[in-house]
Amino acid sequence: MKRYGQHIIIWFVLAFLYLPILILSFYSFTESAMIGSVRGFSLQNYVTLFTEPELRAMMFGTLSLAVIVAGISVLLGTAGAVGAFYSKKGIRRTIEIFNEVPVVNADVVTGFSICIFMIVLLHLDKDTYIPLVIAQTALCTPFVYLSVMPRLKMMDNSLYEAALDLGCDPMLALKKVVIPQIRPGIVSGFMTAVTLSLDDYFIATYTKPATFDTISTYVVNATRGAQTNIKTALWALSAVMFVVVIAVVAVANIKAGKGEEDVRV
Repeated sequence: MKRYGQHIIIWFVLAFLYLPILILSFYSFTESAMIGSVRGFSLQNYVTLFTEPELRAMMFGTLSLAVIVAGISVLLGTAGAVGAFYSKKGIRRTIEIFNEVPVVNADVVTGFSICIFMIVLLHLDKDTYIPLVIAQTALCTPFVYLSVMPRLKMMDNSLYEAALDLGCDPMLALKKVVIPQIRPGIVSGFMTAVTLSLDDYFIATYTKPATFDTISTYVVNATRGAQTNIKTALWALSAVMFVVVIAVVAVANIKAGKGEEDVRV
């Protein structure tokens, strides 16, 4: 009975997490204009998603922003983690405390404070995209730090010291020895930053240009009077994003499994 109870709980949790997404994906392949009424099979939502100029511009802009923010966040987060790791214990602990504040802080507080600081005090123009990029970078960088630091603690630091003894300068040793060992953490941090940028709503709302929409802000605005074909095309967008995430996770797990097998061999 205990085993059956555990299975029931597991399936209940899985259904709670994935059933709404699967239902939305199912309706994306129908002609229905609302959830609850099935009219017939159709790929029109996907055709609209990839042919409507407004939707294509929104997706391209969101992905471009996510990649740019993730790249900057990886540079800053990795540099911060490496610097903190090789610093004294007190300095490292201080950096870790300051890194934890943006992680636990509410997004709406972060977005509003950055908006006040950069736009009101520094008089930066929102149409330049600079406030939006800086704000999302401030959101993502701490998570890159948290992804890289465990890898630094797990690596064999004697290899770095041996590289210095053999004539490498610190930068070359960092490039040839440290970076290869922490690369999984860097990749994980990059993917986390991309996800956070795609998912962000509050910070983007406060700092984005008036004529620019991310996926999150566009979806919220689309519920307030957009055309029916646009709303249903967003069901297709949700399905596509879900499939892409599943594929990325599957590939990452397969590569991780092969890496562990290679290590054992």
